[in-house]
Amino acid sequence: MSLSVQFESKNDVLLVRLSGELDHHTSESLKAKWQGEIEKGNIKHVVVNMETLSFMDSSGLGVMLGRYKEIKQFGGEMVVCSVSPAVKRLFDLSGLFKIVRLEENEEFALRSLGVAS
Repeated sequence: MSLSVQFESKNDVLLVRLSGELDHHTSESLKAKWQGEIEKGNIKHVVVNMETLSFMDSSGLGVMLGRYKEIKQFGGEMVVCSVSPAVKRLFDLSGLFKIVRLEENEEFALRSLGVAS
């Protein structure tokens, strides 16, 4: 299975919807697309919706951490939402939830950043 990604901007928030599998086969492509979206400008925060992400490995964690660092340089925040138990466990084990906030769903994530969905 491959990875499908959809980007949407709402005010200064980049909404990233991931579907499928985020692994070493798909991580470089996602990284390049994601950086391109951030470079378009006016992006301060990122919400990553993982509702239909079925698998993620350490390569995916690397992409998440890299984009977190980019957003942090702009004084922004990264929020993830709708995470499956398996992906949540990966985030927990990696310690990523110490720096990235988890919200129940996209609506709550956007609201937490001051954007009405």
